[in-house]
Amino acid sequence: MRGFSLAWRSVIRKPVKSILLFVTVFTISLLLLAGMSSGKATVQMQDNTRQAVGAGLLLEENEADRHRRIDELSRQLDHKEGSLGGYHQEKITINGVENWRTWTDNSFETLLVEDIEKIAGTEGIADYNITTVTTAARPVGFIRIEDEDVDQYSDLGGVSLVGNKDMSMDSNFLSGNAFIMDGRMIKEGEKDVCVISAELADKNQLEIGSRISFGNCRNKEDPMVYEAEVVGIYQVNQPIAPYMYGDTYRSENIIFTDLDFPEKVDGKAGDPLYEKAYFKIADVDEYEAVKISVMGVDIAWERYDLIDNNGNMNTLSANFNEMEKYSRTLVWVISGAGLIILFLIFQFWMKSRNREIGIMLSMGTSKIRILAQIMAEALMIAAVAVLVSFLAAPGVSGLTADYLVEQQVQSAGEQDLLDEGKVALSYEKSEQNVVGVQAEITSGMLIQDVSGIALLIVISVCVSGIGILKRNPKDILQDL
Repeated sequence: MRGFSLAWRSVIRKPVKSILLFVTVFTISLLLLAGMSSGKATVQMQDNTRQAVGAGLLLEENEADRHRRIDELSRQLDHKEGSLGGYHQEKITINGVENWRTWTDNSFETLLVEDIEKIAGTEGIADYNITTVTTAARPVGFIRIEDEDVDQYSDLGGVSLVGNKDMSMDSNFLSGNAFIMDGRMIKEGEKDVCVISAELADKNQLEIGSRISFGNCRNKEDPMVYEAEVVGIYQVNQPIAPYMYGDTYRSENIIFTDLDFPEKVDGKAGDPLYEKAYFKIADVDEYEAVKISVMGVDIAWERYDLIDNNGNMNTLSANFNEMEKYSRTLVWVISGAGLIILFLIFQFWMKSRNREIGIMLSMGTSKIRILAQIMAEALMIAAVAVLVSFLAAPGVSGLTADYLVEQQVQSAGEQDLLDEGKVALSYEKSEQNVVGVQAEITSGMLIQDVSGIALLIVISVCVSGIGILKRNPKDILQDL
């Protein structure tokens, strides 16, 4: 108690030194919190090409997280052939040169059914649909629609299969662009059924009840053929946007099927590839409340994009270019710079208190006790500075996150300009705009901040106090 009293009186007696340390610790604490919160910030974006239709939410894979998972699995495999978590790599030799071949399978790429079901169980969700990736299939016994003026050499020569759990909630039919002109939609739970376009039906004289067959489009030698019954014929107001270039994916060649049919034709029965999930909200007036509840579901959200009916989605900083990496670097730079500055401040403290320290040593006060008093003074000032920084942290964190996002957007834009004309894409890149950034200060960040500041002060005081521990009172007093 006496040591605490001495430390407090020393803080009051030397206001300039106390204020200097207060300002320094306040700044370090504030910047550390800003850096940590920016690394965990949520970037609110609007995608002009992907929107949930009506009163619903759309779940899709996050492309940035996909690349991150590939990099992580590749590092774990190191320079060895093998497979891990749906990622595969092997060595191949081309013209005498050894290269690596890498690929992923459906188990890596698909939306996880358990995550979809967790979201579907949220209060306020009335129903949900799962849609497969567009799968190329070889037409057997019927002719697809082709553009006679286009060279078909590089095309797969197939048609496209799109499977749905509930076809009525497929985005093309929800939006009203596609509609049934004859027959009906596919019901949930049906097997080996399909709905074809009016153009495909006319070209092949197909009608409701006709049966058409499909084979593996990528392996022409595969003898397996799968048959499906036509239960509906659809028409569109505007051509459906193709999944990729080529007549295989043109609007007229898109065939809607039951959920399990595409994986069978592709030779991957039991190993589906689900591209997106749609969740229908029961009460449109509760849309925002249900959306917030869905975002609170305990799943690995970094794996997904949750998109609302305005194209808005929240992207974790880990998936937003290299924002998390820069935030982590910022924290380390602040910590290193803070340690150096605190060391210099305590060096100044020690030198300005040579007389006091020398007298205390002459009176028999132990060196450890003197260091403990200086440590107590520093921690008292730091405690006040850290508490004050907590009050200012939310505002500064928001500004820091905004700045980092702006820099990332600018950097990405410059890279796109450099890549323009150099990289050929087989799809239309989605147009995304940042509409907001949410940086939150969590209790975990506060604990890390307090622990970090305390550690920096302890290290700085101990290193600065080496001079006291090595010298005797006479030498210290001779320096006066």
